[in-house]
Amino acid sequence: MSNAVSALQGRTAPGDVTVTENGLQGMIILRGDLAGRRLRKLCKTLTGVAVPEQGKAAMDGATGICWMSPDELLLLVPYGDAAAAIAKIDEALAGTHYLAENVSDARAFITVQGGYAREVIAKLAPVDLHADVFGPGDFRRTHLGQVAAAFWMAEDESLKVICFRSVAEYVFGLLAASAKAGPVGHL
Repeated sequence: MSNAVSALQGRTAPGDVTVTENGLQGMIILRGDLAGRRLRKLCKTLTGVAVPEQGKAAMDGATGICWMSPDELLLLVPYGDAAAAIAKIDEALAGTHYLAENVSDARAFITVQGGYAREVIAKLAPVDLHADVFGPGDFRRTHLGQVAAAFWMAEDESLKVICFRSVAEYVFGLLAASAKAGPVGHL
């Protein structure tokens, strides 16, 4: 059996804004009735945070929940806990209509951090990232360049990005080039 490795094995592009691949992260897609009490209670038990509102991400260290769509959440758990979390979901939601899938090995997790981090993302995504509109906890599922991605503002100068593992190299390169090009001065 092979050892699990992250998409970019912790690669970093240093600079005024640093782009870093975060390594292995447990990620579970959970689809179902997001208003359901059993689902909401289970999510809180697994992550330590409540199900966030539409367009939000709620984090507590390495665990959290991202709102993906009206019937879909992305649960973030430690990588080694993902399989056990799926088992807990299956047990807790038995008899209800849901889908839970461990997508940890199919995704890459990248941090963009520094003084103009929001501008790095703004150059690549069709999202208004002005501080008056997009702040800590805000989440978007969109595109970066030509590929699907999701990101949220973890804190004022730090954004977390998730993309498919198959395009991790492309996304990392886009983010690094955008960071290297410097700020635009409009956010």
